[in-house]
Amino acid sequence: MSIEYTPWPEDLAAHYRAQGYWQDKPLTSILYEQLAHNGQGIAVADANRQLSYQQLDDYSSNLAAQLASQGLQSGDTALVQLPNCVEFYISYFALLKLGVAPVCALFNHQRTELQSYCEILQPKLLIVSSAQALFADESFTHELYNRFACISHIMVDHSKGNSELKQAYLQTRTFNAPKLNPEDVAFFQLSGGSTGTPKLIPRTHNDYLYSVVASRDICQLHGDTRYLCALPAPHNFPLSSPGALGVFAAGGSVILASDPSPSHCFPLIERFAITHTALVPPALQLWLQHAQQSQHDLSSLALIQVGGAKLSRTVAEQVRPLLGAQLQQVFGMAEGLVNYTRHDDDDELVLTTQGRPISPDDEIKVVDEHGQPVAPGEAGRLLTRGPYTFRGYYKSPQHNASAFDADGFYASGDLVKQLSSGHLIVVGRDKDQINRGGEKIAAEEVENHLLGHQHIEQVAIVSMPDATLGEKSCAFVVAAEKLTPLQLRKYLRQLGIADFKVPDKFQFVANLPLTAVGKVDKKALRATFDGQA
Repeated sequence: MSIEYTPWPEDLAAHYRAQGYWQDKPLTSILYEQLAHNGQGIAVADANRQLSYQQLDDYSSNLAAQLASQGLQSGDTALVQLPNCVEFYISYFALLKLGVAPVCALFNHQRTELQSYCEILQPKLLIVSSAQALFADESFTHELYNRFACISHIMVDHSKGNSELKQAYLQTRTFNAPKLNPEDVAFFQLSGGSTGTPKLIPRTHNDYLYSVVASRDICQLHGDTRYLCALPAPHNFPLSSPGALGVFAAGGSVILASDPSPSHCFPLIERFAITHTALVPPALQLWLQHAQQSQHDLSSLALIQVGGAKLSRTVAEQVRPLLGAQLQQVFGMAEGLVNYTRHDDDDELVLTTQGRPISPDDEIKVVDEHGQPVAPGEAGRLLTRGPYTFRGYYKSPQHNASAFDADGFYASGDLVKQLSSGHLIVVGRDKDQINRGGEKIAAEEVENHLLGHQHIEQVAIVSMPDATLGEKSCAFVVAAEKLTPLQLRKYLRQLGIADFKVPDKFQFVANLPLTAVGKVDKKALRATFDGQA
């Protein structure tokens, strides 16, 4: 049994194979191909332990065998929520080997998000951590188990002491691996889209493997690469751009940090002689602020990737002088398209653009609001299709109808300029979304939660500029009775939404401005912040 998804048209699929992009190999080949010559090399480590490639393979096979004995099989789905720990990669490869397609939630996702993912995906298995407050006791696991009949098994990883997950992967078992179809869905990524309903992105073995291997080559990773994974491990950026999977494909080592703060990362850089890492702009700014006073040796750093939000030139110019590393700007999306500045780009391109696409067959259109191409160098809406850009969200026909044009080009929601070199400059978003330091907030989702409050009549959430995070969120509220920001923050947190989605500012107003057609004029609301940053 395979999971349904929107496939690429046959002619494009044939072309991608002919060009060698699709190799018809499963993602598990990333791990298997290291065993013959690099089995004892360090695959992944954190501050307290490390696993060789052979151990990562053995442990993931043990876990896969245990799950198979419990009835999990190819075509099933799973929900995984783990912090930056070696168990994340053990679980990820175990599920890939078994043909079970997981969605990997970020660790700061809360009750609302996890329930939504279960609703859409109908997972048979949950793998979660007691380090997440939701799973510190059994109340929420019981709630999910009772609400979703699809869930047959829940594994909780206890950060201290033994756990069912650890017992499963440490116990040697014989794993009879099923034959995987590289055209099948390997796992699901999460969309950072602008609508209130979370959307799942099916990624196939073929398309994702191409993205990983091509990224590895562009970023020039090799067996001596020591990659610090400081961002959340499930995120597309530290997973595949080139991320941990790119490092595994190169035979290097992934070192896990619990968070991207200098206090956590600088000691790891010195201890493990880190060569590569990936950051969002707010984290980079913290590194730059602390680098000169740090007593730790950061001289091993060769490359710092920055993505997830727009990087200002002023900050970009400080990377080499203060951290001694080359800057690489990255602009990508979980839906597919990834752009990199290249090692041989001149300084101007590296400092001012977000890179150019991975593939010669990444097709880019920059269009106006009517879908017509803009003049070269002018800003417009980004549309794209290619060998690793998906063709449709999972079980979301209504949204797919608006997200793709008639030729299968995906409208990413980004406003960009494209240079004659092919490099893109991101100038904003055309969707109703706030990019808070790389965390994408769908305004509609939070608005709908606030409208559930008995005293709120109208609400509009917009972005406001912030010097550190790029954008923060502000909620303009029309209320029937006097409310305070503290009350509304408490109300939202009780609903169980992630903390980063709670508005940074609340502004109480008598009414909301309207456009000529009677819609809330968010442009006018944003204009109240002009000149602030």
